[in-house]
Amino acid sequence: QNYPNPFNPITKISYRVSRKSFIVLKVFDIKGKEVSTLVNSIQPIGKYEIEFDGNDLSSGIYFYKISAENFIESKKMILLK
Repeated sequence: QNYPNPFNPITKISYRVSRKSFIVLKVFDIKGKEVSTLVNSIQPIGKYEIEFDGNDLSSGIYFYKISAENFIESKKMILLK
């Protein structure tokens, strides 16, 4: 999950990679429109923390989706300005 949540305007998203994988981490608005691609690369095993800056976005609910080979997960984030 991201921290802090709700956030204004910066939050951090942490995740682990259990084996070398192609990782995609994207942020979407409530309508499903992609607003940012944070990761789109092969990453080795390890723990990662990515900063998301919502400064150019309006307050509201956003979702981030992380995918790696056979794994996909989505989480809700709330931006409060």
